[in-house]
Amino acid sequence: MCCWLAIKETCRLLFCCLNLCAPHSLVFSCTFNCHFFLISLSNLGSFVSPSLSVCMTNCPTLIVTVGLPARGKTYISKKLTRYLNWIGVPTKEFNVGQYRRECLKIYKSFEFFRPDNEEGLKIRRQCALSALNDVRQYLSVEGGQVAVFDATNTTRDRRRTIIMFAEQNGYKVFFVESVCEDPEVIAQNIVQVKLGNPDYIDCNSDEAIKDFMKRIKCYESSYQPLDEVLDRDLSYIKIMDVGRRYLVNRVVDHVQSRIVYYLMNIHITPRSIYLCRHGESDLNIKGRIGGDSGLSDRGKEFAKRLRNFLQEQNIKNLKVWTSQMKRTIQTAEILGVSYEQWKSLNEIDAGVCEEMMYEEIQERYPLEFALRDQDKYRYRYPKGESYEDLVQRLEPVIMELERQENVLVICHQAVLRCVLAYFLDKTADELPYLKCPLHTVLKLTPVAYGCEVESFCLSVDAVNTQRDRPEVGVTSSTQTFDLTAFLPCDPQLSQEAPSHCIHRNHDNK
Repeated sequence: MCCWLAIKETCRLLFCCLNLCAPHSLVFSCTFNCHFFLISLSNLGSFVSPSLSVCMTNCPTLIVTVGLPARGKTYISKKLTRYLNWIGVPTKEFNVGQYRRECLKIYKSFEFFRPDNEEGLKIRRQCALSALNDVRQYLSVEGGQVAVFDATNTTRDRRRTIIMFAEQNGYKVFFVESVCEDPEVIAQNIVQVKLGNPDYIDCNSDEAIKDFMKRIKCYESSYQPLDEVLDRDLSYIKIMDVGRRYLVNRVVDHVQSRIVYYLMNIHITPRSIYLCRHGESDLNIKGRIGGDSGLSDRGKEFAKRLRNFLQEQNIKNLKVWTSQMKRTIQTAEILGVSYEQWKSLNEIDAGVCEEMMYEEIQERYPLEFALRDQDKYRYRYPKGESYEDLVQRLEPVIMELERQENVLVICHQAVLRCVLAYFLDKTADELPYLKCPLHTVLKLTPVAYGCEVESFCLSVDAVNTQRDRPEVGVTSSTQTFDLTAFLPCDPQLSQEAPSHCIHRNHDNK
């Protein structure tokens, strides 16, 4: 009886709170129907029983690529995975071709992909199911939020199998179809990507291209594109001729809208992105973080050398972006070119710790200092920002960088770390410890499945503002990743670069 009265009183208080925002007639009705309200709550669990395959609003999403070979599906899959992880959505890519290569250690020829090759069809079907089992493990057990199922998926039967799998497990499905009829783009994709494919590791270029073109023909005979009428109930985006046109159908949630937004911003036009920090500032010399001080004499010298460097590079239609802080603006002014100021590129806000030395922070705010060491990515300065906040602030900048061609971004240490983490696919744990020294220019050139990185040290001395990961009490095995490890002006060496990055280093004197 006491328990019932307590529940009833809880309901009364709940509806009193609703009275602040709901119509009086509604609250009156609810208040005098507590018994009905409680019964409805008790029946809610049976209403959303898993046996009914109800897809919840916040359920995981399965992204499924569709398209013939050499249409950029894996390129899209990898970029989407990188972007979603960067904005904090746990995402993993599942490439069915890799499952097939693990199953068949030796690739013979395009004959394996013929539609009348029963053994080949059986093996490919088994590989797809094996990949889907791993998708289920990732989304339902490991806590993933998005899985990218990267395969051709060119037949309606195969897509129907994937849809049934998703319905049985309570996942939403979003298809991404890449359609391209431009022979130049297809040929370029084959040369850039497929010739490095493990299937053709022992073939010469001409033989590999000939075999791969025949493989494409095998898929063309059974290809069933997404259809505006037959597939009108599906959620999808169709990308035509690498972004010249798009067709978007039934976007049903926030994640899908972010996917569409992102895919409509990327392009494959060759370009380079130059990144550097401002020249050394007066507060840098004093060892103080944040603030809005001007350049030191050495910082001004760096800006002059940066101007010479850009002239030597002879970059076509270069755009220059800065933050709205003095030290980046002064650096750009010395270049003698037009530039754009972005508030989004301002340095991380250190709140009450602005213009303090790390030793002062440790002395005045020992708890805050310790908390930041425990989780530097998510820690937020009192009245300030965290790296996680900064990533959200920088998303529009990333979108514009994806849309642009040649750009120089003059920014700050924390901002540069966030931008690099996106392009180099670094985790949230690694991001806050990326080494980004002063007076060094990084040139990023997007390539097939990653980014080529070149480092240019302009040989102007500067203070070291890097604070490495504390060793005491840290259980993470992640090491600090130093982008300029092989520069002559940087005596420290770091771990080997990841496979998707190509490092070239230069010493400009």
